[in-house]
Amino acid sequence: MKVGIMQPYFFPYIGYFQLINSVDTFVIYDDVNYIKQGWINRNKMLLKNKEHLFTLNLANASSFKLINEIEIKNNNGKLLKTIDQTYKKAPFFHESFAVVEEILTFKEAKLADFLENSIRKLTSILCIQTNIVVSSNVEKDISKKGIDKVIDICKALNASIYINAIGGQDLYSKEAFAQNQINLKFIKSHPINYPQFNNEFVPWLSIIDIMMFNSKNEIKKMLNEYELI
Repeated sequence: MKVGIMQPYFFPYIGYFQLINSVDTFVIYDDVNYIKQGWINRNKMLLKNKEHLFTLNLANASSFKLINEIEIKNNNGKLLKTIDQTYKKAPFFHESFAVVEEILTFKEAKLADFLENSIRKLTSILCIQTNIVVSSNVEKDISKKGIDKVIDICKALNASIYINAIGGQDLYSKEAFAQNQINLKFIKSHPINYPQFNNEFVPWLSIIDIMMFNSKNEIKKMLNEYELI
């Protein structure tokens, strides 16, 4: 059983979906502390041929609160308008904008539930078959923190392989997982390039950008453009 665990991100980049696609069960890590200046409620899109940071506004964000304790401000009209104006001439605008609009107008006050809906919707659109669960619903020792908590979740799900984002190399020890009969792997995305209005390519933007410029078949190929190390 291959398991991946990540905090819920707001319209994340393709590497996030490569991770989901690489495992049997993906855990949305909602019962850990919210991280300011991270990717939980913001990401990057194309604007005037440059990367532009867009944000999901929060009502009570604090690094002292769990992700599933935070609420959002339901005011995404401005963001929708910006996405509309930016991508309306993109080749796959109409079908992609319909998905983005459905996600952003989802009536849910809780940040974790809003992002869970978004992730489930996007994985469905991208034809990813991975089982998705929420960490707060997984039985575990709630007193554990950090790597011990991750290992506990893996054991609860009978994981033999744990796949983590490449950035976790400085955080997680393969030896610690091996001591619990779990093989730790890191997913490393290959460089991905595609036309963006015939301008200089801006890499690693939100999945929104990927969807606007690429067909579903092209995105399916991108989902496998990685290696495990």
